[in-house]
Amino acid sequence: MALSTRLTSSLWPTLAALRWATPRQCRGLSTPQGPEPSLDLRGIFPPLATPFSPTGEVDYDQLEGNLSRYASIPFRGLVVLGSNGEYPYLAPRERLEVVSCVRRALPRDHLLLAGSGCESTQATVELTVSMAEAGADVALVVTPCYYRGAMTSAALIRHYTEVSDASPIPVVLYSVPANTGLDLPTEAVITLAQHPNIIGIKDSGGDITRMGLMVHKTRQEDFQVLAGSAGFLLASYAVGASGGVCALANVLGDPLCQLDRLCRKGQWQEARDLQHRLIEPNTAITRRFGVPGLKKAMEWFGYYGGPCRAPLAPLSPAQVEELRNTFSTNGWL
Repeated sequence: MALSTRLTSSLWPTLAALRWATPRQCRGLSTPQGPEPSLDLRGIFPPLATPFSPTGEVDYDQLEGNLSRYASIPFRGLVVLGSNGEYPYLAPRERLEVVSCVRRALPRDHLLLAGSGCESTQATVELTVSMAEAGADVALVVTPCYYRGAMTSAALIRHYTEVSDASPIPVVLYSVPANTGLDLPTEAVITLAQHPNIIGIKDSGGDITRMGLMVHKTRQEDFQVLAGSAGFLLASYAVGASGGVCALANVLGDPLCQLDRLCRKGQWQEARDLQHRLIEPNTAITRRFGVPGLKKAMEWFGYYGGPCRAPLAPLSPAQVEELRNTFSTNGWL
């Protein structure tokens, strides 16, 4: 705990500098009234793919190359070690090295969110502290799910409370039922939103009613809701979400940032037209083909995708053709 205290003292001045400079006034957006957030999560965050060499090692040169290309896109920040970063397949040493590499390349006014969720509370605390030391601004903590039947609201509230009590950096909850088989219960989210070190949730479930309810029920807290996919980004903004952590941003970062701007300006017709063109490509690189599809699509847009780690397998030629056709028919290739 002493280590956590020292880290908190050293990092909070940096975090304080990232407080909002302007009031939350966005024409056309359903913006909740409440206290100003301690960190501004408005905008688009790509959950970075982790590049591997042909021999299966993390390719830091290619990672830096992708980061250089992303630098011209107006992202709010980056997410590392999420589902699209093949987080479960990385060794602890690799996870910290990836965070350090990205932090060195990222301007200080851009947030770095790092996945630190483990199956046990103790391991999550230890990794979260290490992520802070490596340069992460925010910990993205996925729900533990191995003993899914025992993960009641009470158990999850206890887990996240203990992690957030010990964390030297703010915590964002992460609910991704497609991978964990577990939705972080809405009542647990509402309770956890009252914790002073829990600042938001990335919700990848796609239930807009649930997202709107979370925004509504936490409107008096320092808490923001992030859409976990580009397929429902516009709808999420309409019910008050602050931003999006979208796999498709690895490929179509500029269009997603444009969609973010259109929603904030209240240009709903243009936003809807753009959203429609993003739905099928997003479905293809998330639900249909997953990380192998994402990495293949990245190569068509000038980024390094490269191989996945086994047991994730590359796409077949027929799948590659189907994926390419999805991007082409929506005007992206």
